[in-house]
Amino acid sequence: MTVNPTKQKVIDAASLLFFQNGFDGTSVRDIADKAAVNVSLISYYFKSKQGLLEYAVTQYYEAYLETIERSQAGNETRTALENLKNLAETIIQYKQHHYQLSCFIQRELSLDSVFVREMTVTYLAKENYIISHVFDTILSTYMRNHQDNQFLLMQFKGMLITPYFMQHEWRNQVMGEFSHQQFVRNYTKAIGKWLDYVVEQNFHSTQ
Repeated sequence: MTVNPTKQKVIDAASLLFFQNGFDGTSVRDIADKAAVNVSLISYYFKSKQGLLEYAVTQYYEAYLETIERSQAGNETRTALENLKNLAETIIQYKQHHYQLSCFIQRELSLDSVFVREMTVTYLAKENYIISHVFDTILSTYMRNHQDNQFLLMQFKGMLITPYFMQHEWRNQVMGEFSHQQFVRNYTKAIGKWLDYVVEQNFHSTQ
């Protein structure tokens, strides 16, 4: 989805300020100053701060879902385990590339708010379907009739959101584009090792 460069500059400025100060702690004037545009331009593009938020989150999730769906194309050449690792890497790569908005959205998701109910329920349902479907393939391949399957899926999903829910835990470790890429490599490698361990343990337990 191509976005007008000025419009994108406003979205980027808002994402940074929402991340730093929260939605309520950020004014339209703050966003305009950060983006070096007139307040009237924000009103023209988005009508209001709430409209800007809704546009930014919609843009984020539509691109996110398109990205993870595309990652599943041609998965016939991968094993079930390789496909799940690829999905995890794709998700972390996307979230890390949009780090500030990822953290802000995850923080908002921890609240029972209008934001959650109206803006994310459809997207989250689709995300959950994709992740669960790919993980179920692992379950059916390696972990038949295992009583902990539901808990394992919960743990896997938890690893995909933890860096953005607890960002202060390692905020100082991620500075600059190279550092972000290094984090993606290291973190997805750790997820991969966990998956290898889970599959190995449960595969042997079914023999």
